[in-house]
Amino acid sequence: MTTLSEIKNDIKTKTFSPIYLLMGEEEFYIDNITNLFIQNVLTEEEKQFNLNILYGKDTSIDQIISICKKYPLMSDFQIVLVKEAQDLSRTFDSIIEYVKNPLKTTILIINYKHKSIDKRKVVYKEINKVGKIFESKKLYDNQVQNWINEKINIAGFSIDQKSTVLINEHLGNSLSKISNEIDKLLEIKKNDKIIKSDDVEKYIGISKEFNNFELRRALGEKNFDKAFQITQYFSENPNSNPLVVSISIIFDFFNKLLIYHSNSNSNDKKMAALLGINPFFLSEYHIASRNYSLKSVVGVISVIRDYDMYSKGVKVKKANPYLLKELIARIINLN
Repeated sequence: MTTLSEIKNDIKTKTFSPIYLLMGEEEFYIDNITNLFIQNVLTEEEKQFNLNILYGKDTSIDQIISICKKYPLMSDFQIVLVKEAQDLSRTFDSIIEYVKNPLKTTILIINYKHKSIDKRKVVYKEINKVGKIFESKKLYDNQVQNWINEKINIAGFSIDQKSTVLINEHLGNSLSKISNEIDKLLEIKKNDKIIKSDDVEKYIGISKEFNNFELRRALGEKNFDKAFQITQYFSENPNSNPLVVSISIIFDFFNKLLIYHSNSNSNDKKMAALLGINPFFLSEYHIASRNYSLKSVVGVISVIRDYDMYSKGVKVKKANPYLLKELIARIINLN
C-alpha cells in the first residue's frame, strides 16, 4: 500500500504513476492528495486544456477511458480526476481495459470515498501493478487526538490535553471537519499561539463544563450531582449534544473500564495501549476502578446497551433527551 510521503515525493520529483487510486472512509487525506496534484502538476495555463474533472454520478467508465486516451496539449501531462468514483461501483471493474495499457502522459486520479475496493478483485490487483493505491482509514479517538496535537504544534501553537479531547468529542473523527475548525481557531489565536479550553468553548461552541468529557469524568468519580447537571444541560441543548453520541461515549468508557479491571496487573504503558487512550487519562480509569467493581461494570454495560437501543427508537421507549437522565439514575441504583 502506498504512503502519503511516497505520493508527495512523486509530485515533488515529477515521477508520476499513470494511475492513483485514493480510497477509504476518511475523506481528508483523499482530498489533501488530490489538491496537491491539482496545485503542483500543471501551471494555470496548462490546466485550461489538461485538467479534466469528472464526477462518478455524471459520467461512465467509457467516457473516462476516452478522455484518458487523449494526449496533453502544450504540456507533458494531463490530469483526469474522477471524483465520487464510488458511484461507479457497479461498472468500475470495466476500467481494467484502460488499466492494462495506460497512457504514460495521463495521470488518472480516482477518488473512491467512504469505502475501499475489495483487495481480492482483479481490478484492484491490476491497478496495483501499474499504479499506486492509497487507503485512507478512519482514525481511532486516541489517534485523532494525536493528529489534532500534531496539526496544532506544527503550526507553532500549543494546546492542553483537555482542549484536544473536547475538540475530538464534539467534532467526532472526521479530520476534514476538525481541520476546518482548527484552521479558524488558529487564525483567531495567531497573536498569542496558545489554545485553551476557553477558546474551544468560545470559537467552536463547546461548553468546557457541560460536555461528554466532563460527564464521563463525573460518572467515573461517582459525582452524580455533576452528572445530573450535565445531562440537564444536554436535555436543554439536544441539537448540540446528540443523545446517541453521549450514550456511545458512556458505553465506551465502561467497556474500557472492564478491560482495565481484567488487566489490572499491567503497567501504565501496556494499559494505555490496551485501552487505546493517551496515558494522560489513565488516572480516570484508576479512580473509576475503585468506584465500580468488576461485577458493577458488567451490570452497567448491560443497562447502557438497553438505553443505546432506546436512543435509536428500538424497543418500547421513544428516543428523547431525558433518556440520558434516566440512564444515569439506573447507573446510580446499580451501586
